[in-house]
Amino acid sequence: MESLTELRVRYAETDAMGIVHHATYPVWMELGRSDFLRELGQSYAEWEARGVRLVVNEIRVKFRAPAYYDELVQVRTFLKEAGRRRVTFGYRVERSGALLAEGESIHLAASSDNRARPLPEDLLALIQGS
Repeated sequence: MESLTELRVRYAETDAMGIVHHATYPVWMELGRSDFLRELGQSYAEWEARGVRLVVNEIRVKFRAPAYYDELVQVRTFLKEAGRRRVTFGYRVERSGALLAEGESIHLAASSDNRARPLPEDLLALIQGS
């Protein structure tokens, strides 16, 4: 499964050159992850209410082309790998099919007190079934 999040570049997301600032891409990736889980049928807020968190362990972004203010961009989010303790998401940020950036984020399963824990079986099955 792949989710698609479309957004319009806000002025606050650009730098002095009018280009989307590199720090914006992880924020867009987070939006994509939230939409991905929601489309699976359970929001991240519901995971947190159950005491399950996906703590960011690592983020990688490779930039290919710039995005500019007021453009429509799409964030394609997909699951790369899911295990009991670690989940990896992949991302493609595009403008009308042209690749702007690609990346991944690695998350560790944790409890609400930020201690490592395995994902509950039902959540692991939900995400692996994507």
